[in-house]
Amino acid sequence: MSELNLTDVAKAYGNVDILQNINLDIERGELIVFVGPSGCGKSTLLRMIAGLEKITGGTLEIEGQVMNDVPPAQRGIAMVFQSYALYPHMTVRENMAFALKIAKMPSDEVDAAVERAARILQLEPFLDRLPKALSGGQRQRVAIGRAIVRDPKVYLFDEPLSNLDAALRVATRIEIARLKEAMPDSTMIYVTHDQVEAMTLASRIVVLANQGIAQVGTPLELYETPDNEFVAQFIGSPAMNLLPGVITQTGERTVVKLDGGGTAVSTISTTEADEGKQVNIGVRPEDFHPVDADAILEGVVDFTEALGEVTLLYFAAKDGEDATIAKLPGVQKNMRGQTVSVSAEPDKVHLFHQGISMRQ
Repeated sequence: MSELNLTDVAKAYGNVDILQNINLDIERGELIVFVGPSGCGKSTLLRMIAGLEKITGGTLEIEGQVMNDVPPAQRGIAMVFQSYALYPHMTVRENMAFALKIAKMPSDEVDAAVERAARILQLEPFLDRLPKALSGGQRQRVAIGRAIVRDPKVYLFDEPLSNLDAALRVATRIEIARLKEAMPDSTMIYVTHDQVEAMTLASRIVVLANQGIAQVGTPLELYETPDNEFVAQFIGSPAMNLLPGVITQTGERTVVKLDGGGTAVSTISTTEADEGKQVNIGVRPEDFHPVDADAILEGVVDFTEALGEVTLLYFAAKDGEDATIAKLPGVQKNMRGQTVSVSAEPDKVHLFHQGISMRQ
């Protein structure tokens, strides 16, 4: 049996639907990451699992027990919030022990739980400090420690790194990954808007959009085989390029004549019934490479961004259209204003018809 099951779960505020038909099974020991654009309902879904938001449709089960109307404190869940929410007048030790003391746990068991959590999170040198004497990353570790001492069935993380600067976010992300390794049987659900966090931490990623789930899969599955254009463009940075065209040759290698005049070849198999079908081809910027002939795209470079290890080329676009982007390795000098031809290997060319991948 799965650790946590969501069946046809829905959330509405009055007549406004926020989430509909959420179906998801989470296994024991997984680290599931919810991602999606702002307002898609990922934090709302997390709070519904925690019991902080009422479920307006469907069922939530934890270890086979329906939890819809069970109070938050009785769900066996611990939540780490975006803000640390530490008591400023209490030491690290007291902050971590507070919930256990409220539950009237014997003092020797409280001390053992706090020491264990502090050891896992490398907080032992800071147990007698107040929160004001800690860095942002250390405070977040204390907040996580406060969850660990409760030994919950499921850990919930609501954008726990969003208040940290870039360098500290990387360091704390690595600490969370190590924490998961140290607790392999613990089930964790993590909400973030940061793709790097999702791709590096997740066992599986749940992409939310349009009041539901757009796709669930491992990070590489979502990157390499997106089910639809939304996921294709949401996962990966810069976003996947989408270029319109028409299928002119079918079979094991599908040929698409692009509206801009180029030609793309894909290893996605199609049939005679697909010939003449309007499609979008998808190519990730990092999968483009310069060519002299048989180009997918030939255009004038309108803008460049030199990032050291790579250079981004932005091709001139028509009004109202997004610029096509190529990510080339190394430093590419004097490319602005130049006409450049690029292509991609057939197994890197995705085909989408009416927004849905033709790979399925």
